[in-house]
Amino acid sequence: MNAACLSAGRDPAGVRLLAVSKTFGAAAVTEAVLAGQTAFGENYIAEGVDKIEALRLWESGRAGPPDANGGKLEWHCIGPVQSNKTRLVAAHFDWVQSVDRLKTAQRLSEQRPDGLAPLQVCLQVNVDGGANKSGLAPGEVLALAREVANLPRLVLRGLMAIPEPAADFEAACELHKRAKAVFDEVNAAGVVPLPMDTLSLGMTADLEAAIRAGSTMVRVGSAIFGSRG
Repeated sequence: MNAACLSAGRDPAGVRLLAVSKTFGAAAVTEAVLAGQTAFGENYIAEGVDKIEALRLWESGRAGPPDANGGKLEWHCIGPVQSNKTRLVAAHFDWVQSVDRLKTAQRLSEQRPDGLAPLQVCLQVNVDGGANKSGLAPGEVLALAREVANLPRLVLRGLMAIPEPAADFEAACELHKRAKAVFDEVNAAGVVPLPMDTLSLGMTADLEAAIRAGSTMVRVGSAIFGSRG
């Protein structure tokens, strides 16, 4: 990540690492926490909730903070959110990066417990029209952003995209630049009081291209936890 930032002329501090821990158990997450990682992404909601609860118990049993920086663990839902799972997401996660329907956002807002901080939200955009990908068409993002920005107990932080694998580095850059253009369009429209600050682009295989295009958060799984069976 640092090398990709320096190659792109960017400050490495401007790109966050989200460790994608889907299919790996609480023990693997604990090992990553002990190495200093605090932000984790989960695709499968029930599996993610089990790990959140397990790590909460683990944290409560420790004499000190869970990592060298004393930071609270941060959990991101990065997979599709069905209507029957919104309550679980609202009650357990800190972020939802995969919002692509107003109904989902409304349910998350209504079901977020009063005692918790607002849920941080990214809208998912389908930049390449991939038939197997969730997300809004680029032309639909601004309208939903206006709606979500007005919902209580949610904070619109940015956009997320998962384009199909590209043929090469330059092609991958072009795909990610499409998401950056939509991000810039929404920010220019001023739909939130403070500019959105999160553009979640790039995974293990394409993080260099994503960082070159302007990503502020890369979602890395296999390069941290190993290959999934």
